[in-house]
Formats: sequence, C-alpha cells, structure tokens
Amino acid sequence: MEEAKNNKASEHKNHNHQEEKLVTLKESEYLGLLGEAKLSKDSQDKMLRNQADFENTRKRIDREKQEFVKFANEGLILDLLNVLDDLERSVNLAETSKEDLPAFLKGVEMILAHLYEMLKEHGVKPIEAENKIFDPHYHEALMQAENKDLPEHTIVEVLQKGYLIHERVLRTAKVKVSKKTEG
Repeated sequence: MEEAKNNKASEHKNHNHQEEKLVTLKESEYLGLLGEAKLSKDSQDKMLRNQADFENTRKRIDREKQEFVKFANEGLILDLLNVLDDLERSVNLAETSKEDLPAFLKGVEMILAHLYEMLKEHGVKPIEAENKIFDPHYHEALMQAENKDLPEHTIVEVLQKGYLIHERVLRTAKVKVSKKTEG
C-alpha cells in the first residue's frame, strides 16, 4: 500500500513537471516579451475605454434625438397658438357684439390668410390640382365624372386639398377625375 502511495506521488510530481517546462531566454528576449505583454495590456485597456466611450456617445445621441423629436414642432405649435388666439377673439367678438355676418366672415378670412402664411413659412404649400392631369404621387382619385369636354384623367374637382412640405407630399389631394363618356 505504501508503495502504491509513493507511485501516485511520483506520478503526480512527474505530471506537474511535465506541465511546467523550464525555458531559458536571453535577458533581452525576456524584457522584449515583458514589453510586448505590457503593450498588449495597454492596447486592450484602451480598446475597452474606447468601446465604453462609443457606447456612452451612442446613448447620448439617442437621448438628444429623442429630445429633438419631442420638441421639433415647438415653433409650429407656437404659431398655431397665435392662430387659435385669433379664432377665439373672433368668436368672442361675434358672441358679445352680435356682429353682422360679413364682418365676422372678414375676420375669419384674415385668420385663414394668417394660417396659410404661417404654413408657407414652415415649408408647407398646397398641391395644385384643379384642371391638372391626375398624378397618383400627388392626387388620390375618390370619384370619376363623365366629361366629353376634358381630356381623360383631368381633375375636375378638388374634394380635399393636398399639401407638400419642403417638396415632399404631406397629404395627397382627394379629387374627382374626368373620364370619357361612353357612346
């Protein structure tokens, strides 16, 4: 039994000895390896710091983007509040002074003109449609009307105005389009 114990201890000693080998290096090679190891560690640390900086920058940009989207229409809303104030004043004036209809109508027309001007300042303009040839990029045909005097697919009536914002379609114009009479 003692002999088996000694054999195991000897095997264990040999096993450890086999795992660790003694390597002889010149001092300059050893110092070079130490330098490379330090450089590798420094590079890894720098990479981890850059990765963390990148992640922090991405998160900051996401937050700023969300803030921008949240308040992007602030200027437009402020302008709309001015129009709302004008409408409220017109309604109050009509209710209190029992103004005649033409004066009230004139006030509403002025507010409408103000609203159109404000939209124009924000890059919004109406899509020209009446008497134009139907274009599915700008118009949505809701109805057709027979008309022998107009070329086919001519817009004969605008049912709802369409608008562009900075030359991009914001809302298509809802239109009635001509078709040739049969017979």
